[in-house]
Amino acid sequence: MTGTAPRPPALTALLRRYDIGTPLTCEPVPRGLLNRGWRITTPRGCYFLKHYVAADTADPRVIVRQHRATRRLARLGLPAAAPLPDRSGETVTVADGWGYALFPWIEGRHREGTELSEGQSRRLGTLLGLVHTGLARIQPVPPAGRHPSADPERTHAQIDQLLGLARRHRPHDSFDALAVYRLLERRALLRRHAHRRPPAAEGGVSGWVHGDFHPLNLFYRGDEPTAIVDWDRLSVRPRAEEAVRAAVIFFLHPVDGRLELPKVRAYARAYRRAAGVAAGEVAAAVHRVWWERLNDFWMLHWRYQCSDKRPDPLFPASAALAVWWTREYAMVRDAFTD
Repeated sequence: MTGTAPRPPALTALLRRYDIGTPLTCEPVPRGLLNRGWRITTPRGCYFLKHYVAADTADPRVIVRQHRATRRLARLGLPAAAPLPDRSGETVTVADGWGYALFPWIEGRHREGTELSEGQSRRLGTLLGLVHTGLARIQPVPPAGRHPSADPERTHAQIDQLLGLARRHRPHDSFDALAVYRLLERRALLRRHAHRRPPAAEGGVSGWVHGDFHPLNLFYRGDEPTAIVDWDRLSVRPRAEEAVRAAVIFFLHPVDGRLELPKVRAYARAYRRAAGVAAGEVAAAVHRVWWERLNDFWMLHWRYQCSDKRPDPLFPASAALAVWWTREYAMVRDAFTD
C-alpha cells in the first residue's frame, strides 16, 4: 500500500473490518483544522477514513450519536454524509485509544457564498432549514441550557494578553501589526457598545444543529450541494444562530470584510420559510452572533498561544467584518429579517 498512513499495522487492521477489498493506496487529505483523514483506494472504489482527534468530539459515544443522526437524515433524503458500517454493523472503530470511521469518498468541490447566485443562496438557506427540521424529527430535544453571552470584561483581559503577545512576536511582521491594530480597535468598540450585551435568555428556540455549517463542510457537484460533512459539532443550540453564523461565513467578502447582503436576504428568507422560524427569532440571533463576533479572537489564540498559523489567512476579513457589521448593524439585521 502506497502513501502515508497513521500507523500501517493499525490501519491495515482497521480496514480489514470493512468489506471494501484490499487497500491499494492511502493518501492524507490536507484540509481540516480539527481532525485527520485519508483517502483510501481499493479495487471496489474510493473511501475516506476519518481519525477523530479533537478532544471534545472524540468520545466514541458522541461519534455514534453523530453517525446515527446522519444515517437517519440520509434516509429522509437529505445529503448528510453517513458512515459505512463494518462487518459487525458498527460505524466507530477504536484503535490505540483513537476513534476512526470510514465514509464513501465524495466527489465534488467547495463553493464560497461569493460564488453563489441569489437562487443558489436561496437553495442553501432551504437546505439548512430542512436540516434543522429533519434533526427535530429524528432526535428528541433535551431541555435547552442557558447560553450566556460573552463577558466583555473577560474579553478585555484577553485583548490585553493578546496585545502583549502580538507586540513581542518575532519576527514582527505585517500580520502582527494588523493584529495589534485590530485588537486596539476592538477594545474601543467593546467599550462603546458594552451596554448592548445580550442577556443569556435571549436567542430563540433551541434544537439540534449541525454546529459547523460552512463552505468547507459542504460539497457541490455542479450547482447543487451533494453532501454535508463533518458533523462533529452536532449539538443542541439556538437554531437561528446557526443560520446567522453560517451566512456570515458563506457570504463574507474576502477583501473588505463586508457581507453580500442581497445573497444574505435570499438565503435568510428561504431558511425562515423552510425551518418555520419567525423574523423576530432571527433578529435576536443576529444580535447575539454580532456580539459573539465582537468578543471572539480564536484565530489570534491559535497563532499566539498555540503556535498554529493555519487560521491566519482568515483573520483580515473576519476582523474587518466586526467593524463593518457594527457600523451597518441595522442594514445587516434587515437583510436577515425582511
